[in-house]
Amino acid sequence: MKVESFDSPEKPAARQGVARRHVFYIPGYDPFPPRRYRELYRCESTAQAKISGYKIKQRPRKGDGPYGWIVTSEVEGLTPEAEITILEWSDIVKDSMQAGIAATYWLLVKTAWIYLSTGTLFRLFRLRAGPGIAAMYPVVMLLGQLLIALLAAGALGWGLSVLLPGWAAYLLGLSVVPPILHGFRRIDGRFFVHYLLLDFAFTAKHRGRNPPELEARLDEFATRIRAALDDPGFDEVLLVGHSSGVHLAVSVLARVIRTGDVPAGKLAFLSLGHAVPMQSYLPEAQRLREDLRYLSTRDEVFWLDVTAPGDGCSYALCDPVSCSGAAPKAGKRWPIVISAVFSETLSPETYRKYRRRYFRLHFQYLCAFDRPRDYDYFLITAGPLSLAERFKGRKSSASTRHSCYLSESQRLP
Repeated sequence: MKVESFDSPEKPAARQGVARRHVFYIPGYDPFPPRRYRELYRCESTAQAKISGYKIKQRPRKGDGPYGWIVTSEVEGLTPEAEITILEWSDIVKDSMQAGIAATYWLLVKTAWIYLSTGTLFRLFRLRAGPGIAAMYPVVMLLGQLLIALLAAGALGWGLSVLLPGWAAYLLGLSVVPPILHGFRRIDGRFFVHYLLLDFAFTAKHRGRNPPELEARLDEFATRIRAALDDPGFDEVLLVGHSSGVHLAVSVLARVIRTGDVPAGKLAFLSLGHAVPMQSYLPEAQRLREDLRYLSTRDEVFWLDVTAPGDGCSYALCDPVSCSGAAPKAGKRWPIVISAVFSETLSPETYRKYRRRYFRLHFQYLCAFDRPRDYDYFLITAGPLSLAERFKGRKSSASTRHSCYLSESQRLP
């Protein structure tokens, strides 16, 4: 089987292109507090620095504002500094995860109906099967859990039928269904069934539009990034979006650039493990598709998209603009689409360890690599080269997919 490789394995030589950088990070659909990302960064950057032969350390950031920290590195005698800020929307995520058991199954019905009735699910499967299978996973698992609970109820009713009339025995047997389903939910941290359903339900709730509270939050994010761009103390402002945070980042950057007067060469965008089509294929995601088109043509930003075929939760090597039917007829510049090639950049032992841990692999972009090439998350966010300098001259992978399976009415003209 052919394995996707990097186009150029050489590492760029260190030079002082960036002395100070402000990194903004937009997480995916994640209810956990932002300090989780600081701890992940601390552990994984230490491991990567040891593997790659540079030094890196971090310290708390003082003052008000969003959660963040300061990172300093030492790379070939250069000592850049980065301020990292988490653009948090976990409170919105947590509010969307309050559904009880009955409400969860109702969400399952509504979400499945939206993806099926609009033809979105079939089009997503045509684009890439892996994320489509991930979308079907909570459906199959939740129905399987319900079946187990009903079988247990039937067995209990059959056992009680020697003491009670048949209908009464089976009616009493149904009393075990709620505790069994609650039991499955308590161990969801092992299976991520409810989490995935709620993620898809949140995306589909408005058929591709962001809810008003999220739109307001994106405006706040854009304001903070604009302020960093106007700060002469930063040489680069880098926005990182991961998973469903990618399509949020697209809309944020479109807002920022539309304000005008973005300093040349200062703004960069790193999208990791994107699942953009899960939203952009929905019928009312017109604004997202327009933002994708707008961003793809702008010279104010450098946009690098990184995915990996080993990540079953992302649309690996699918150009998020072209695959969303948003590519302009002329003038498209972004993104540059490359692969992190987990099968090559992780040692065989590490890859085997994580190969079936799909959520762990989905976060690998933020972690250390045993055999790093030019994609190194920590040098990108805290090293001496800007994203544009580090990937200057790179072309998209030859395996990048540009196919679009949207209906003609949904594609931008």
